[in-house]
Amino acid sequence: MPKGSEAARFDASRCHDSPWQVHNPSVRTKLTQFQHDYYETNGFAVILGLLEPDELEEWRATVDEAVSQRLSKAGAPLQNQSDPDSYYAQIFTQCLRLADSHEGLRKLIYDPALAEIAGSLAKVDGIRVWHDQALYKPPFGNPTAWHLDNPYWSFDSDRAISLWIALDDATRDNGCLYYLPGTHRSAGLGNVALGTNQGDLFRHYPDWLELEPVACPCNAGDAVLHHGLVAHAAGANMTNKPRRAMTCAYMPDGSTFNGKQNVLPQEYFESLSIGDPLDNEEINPLLWSLHA
Repeated sequence: MPKGSEAARFDASRCHDSPWQVHNPSVRTKLTQFQHDYYETNGFAVILGLLEPDELEEWRATVDEAVSQRLSKAGAPLQNQSDPDSYYAQIFTQCLRLADSHEGLRKLIYDPALAEIAGSLAKVDGIRVWHDQALYKPPFGNPTAWHLDNPYWSFDSDRAISLWIALDDATRDNGCLYYLPGTHRSAGLGNVALGTNQGDLFRHYPDWLELEPVACPCNAGDAVLHHGLVAHAAGANMTNKPRRAMTCAYMPDGSTFNGKQNVLPQEYFESLSIGDPLDNEEINPLLWSLHA
């Protein structure tokens, strides 16, 4: 991750007239007030140059290896390529909880410095892992429909947050992320599956049709953090190369079980009752605490 003590600044050569893109070489220790304010208002924030070039290559190699290992096992769980010709499988290759089975990726994705960034933006006292997931949009891959994240998960929170790291340049041509700014402030738990209809989410939230989407193109090594209730989507990949990204969903410490299994292991899921704290250090480790 970026090193040095240079003050955070706008990088005009890469901003493309988008005020949410702020370069912060000291991202390990402090984000800018602008980033905090923008995230609170809009539900997302972009960090330019989160990974140094050598770190980017390490992340690419490690994530590629972890994805390859997961997909090489017949019937492997927590991946969506069992029917590779289905519409969903062609939105992206999705592999979840890779850190459970790949030690090298676990060291990268469970970096407390990343969790601290997420925790500071989310304004929480502690951050636990919910799940990591690789999202590789294939060449000529399908668009990702508008959706919310937190309603899929086993806890309900207005402070959940996800980190999305671009391993390749993410452009309007190959499926960069899009957001509906501010929707985290009016969202409920209504949600949709990622199906063939790009706009199904608006059946739950018709007023959002009036909002102007914001595209977030990123260079490889940049990152986006977004609120668990902000509406987001991604376009189709209209190129002949994949668009790779690695993500981690974070859960505020103190979150409790809401009855949904999602990615919880079966035995642990069956041991839980609604309202139980999700504080298992093996499954949802605490990565950062304001009081530590």
